[in-house]
Amino acid sequence: MVKNLFFVFALALSLFAQEATKNEILDEKVISFIGEETFEKNRDYIHIIFKNTESFYTKDQINVVQVVETLEENGLLHLFFDAPQQYEMTFHSTGSPLFFVKLMGDTLRSMGYYRYVTKESKSDASGFEWTISLEAEYVTDPVLLRKELSTRGCDIIDIVRNSATDWHYNIDTSNAHLNVDRLVNGETRKYNRLQYAKWLDVAQIKSVQIKSHRANFWFPYIALYDSSLRLLKVIKQDEETAEFTLDLPQETRYIRVSDLYTITNIRYGLEFSPSGKK
Repeated sequence: MVKNLFFVFALALSLFAQEATKNEILDEKVISFIGEETFEKNRDYIHIIFKNTESFYTKDQINVVQVVETLEENGLLHLFFDAPQQYEMTFHSTGSPLFFVKLMGDTLRSMGYYRYVTKESKSDASGFEWTISLEAEYVTDPVLLRKELSTRGCDIIDIVRNSATDWHYNIDTSNAHLNVDRLVNGETRKYNRLQYAKWLDVAQIKSVQIKSHRANFWFPYIALYDSSLRLLKVIKQDEETAEFTLDLPQETRYIRVSDLYTITNIRYGLEFSPSGKK
C-alpha cells in the first residue's frame, strides 16, 4: 500500500514538473516576441490567454505560429514600425539550397514582396541559411507567411525574434513543392498573356507538345529540372517555332518555358498538351 502511494506521489510530482517546464518554455517564447517589459506588465492576462498550455504544443514542440497568432489577436504583438524601415529575415532549411531559394522567393512575391536583396547565404552541417534585407512599414506577418508556405507543402518549425528588425525562421521543407500547375496526361492547358517564364510540374507525364499562339514569334528556351531544382537539360532553338514536342527524362519534375530573346515573343500565350504517364 505504501509503495503504491509512493508511486502515485512520484508520478504526480513528475507530471507537475513536466507541466511547469512546458509553462516556463512557453513563457520564454512569449517574452522573445514581446519583450520582458511588456510581459511583466501583462503577466496575469498572458497567463489567462495561454492557460491551456498543451494546446500550444504539437507533441513536445511549441506551435510557434499559434503563439504569434494568439499574441496578435490579443493586441500584444506589434509588427508595425513608426516609419518605413530596413529589416532582415533569415530562413533556414535542410533541403536543397537552389530549391529553397526559389521556393522562398516565390512565397515572398506571392505576398507582395518584390524589392529585397540577399544579404548573406551560407551552408553548413546544420543546413542552408538565406538572409534577405527589405524595407517596409511593418514586419512580415508570420501567420500569413505560414499560410503561403503551406500551399507549397512547407511549415514553420520555429521563429526567433532577435530584435524588431531581425527575424529568423526555421522551415520544414521535407514535403516541399513549387506552387505551380501540374500537367496531367490528356488534359490540355492554355496560358494567355504571358508576362513571365512559365513554370510547370511535369512529374506525372512523359512528354508534352507546346504550341505557340499564331501572333507570337517564339524562339524556344526550355529548362528541365529535377525535384531539387538541379538543372538537367536546356533546350535552345534559334529559329521561330510554332510547335515543339518535348520528351521528358524520368527524373524531370519541373520545366521552365520561355523565349531565347525576350518574354514578349510569347506574350500572346502558349498551349500545353501532355501525354503519357510516368
